Amino acid sequence: MREEKKLITAEYLARLNASPFFIAAEYTGMTVSGFTELRKRLRGAGAEVHVVKNTVFRAAAKEAGITDLSSALTGQLAMVTGKADIFAAAKVVKTFAKEFDKPKIRFGYLGSQALTAEEVGQMADLPSLDALRGQLAGLLLEPAARIARVIQLHVDKTTGGEVEQPAA
Repeated sequence: MREEKKLITAEYLARLNASPFFIAAEYTGMTVSGFTELRKRLRGAGAEVHVVKNTVFRAAAKEAGITDLSSALTGQLAMVTGKADIFAAAKVVKTFAKEFDKPKIRFGYLGSQALTAEEVGQMADLPSLDALRGQLAGLLLEPAARIARVIQLHVDKTTGGEVEQPAA
């Protein structure tokens, strides 16, 4: 392998190792301004997109332990990686594709688990990680809130709804 390809392979490998996921999207026909807008939106979601050379990316993926990409790496592909969660990145790509008809999600990986385009799309439809955490916190706090309401009803019932004010 030529020296330039070794450097690019090392760069791809570093991105793969730093990211818990990647999403492959075909960007054929996208304009430079469209690609720039996609980059901007992904940056807001804690992700980034890079055009890749398929043969070099295949070598980097193999070094990262992803070996079954042979037939999947065809056409003009860009890889979305990030340090945050895949859900936010998938949502940005899916929303962008609905608006501009490009890019087309081809497949993805979460850890060592291969994902189809449909699975990546389903992840995009899920609430964000922060929203899920909020829902979980609400579920965990609900029993305590119910107990507090029952106690307050009992206090209101026994005091006739009046609360004594402390003497000043």
